[in-house]
Amino acid sequence: MSELVQRASQQLTELVRGEMRLAQAEMKEKGKRYGKGGGLFGGAGVVGFLMLQALVATVIAALAVPLPVWAAALIVTALLGVIAAVMALGGKKQVDRASPPKPEQTIENLKADVAEIKESTHR
Repeated sequence: MSELVQRASQQLTELVRGEMRLAQAEMKEKGKRYGKGGGLFGGAGVVGFLMLQALVATVIAALAVPLPVWAAALIVTALLGVIAAVMALGGKKQVDRASPPKPEQTIENLKADVAEIKESTHR
């Protein structure tokens, strides 16, 4: 009987180790795929940024047909400046709403809990 228990324990140990090796190999493979996917997303971001630069140049060239090139570039630059300013103001508003960086609601709840515990211990 003790030999059967010992064999069962040994087989269980081997099974668990085998499953752990399988899980490790699987996670390693998934990690490689996540890495490749992240690299491809990064590359797509760079190419997308270049595409936007080309679009800006295209808009300048299109405006340069009826206007002088300097005026077309100035108009596009001013438009991009306005867009950047609006986005910066929106970002500042969001950061201000998130400040201060502490969980205020949780702190208030904890203070209320402590006050309740103190009150109940004084009864």
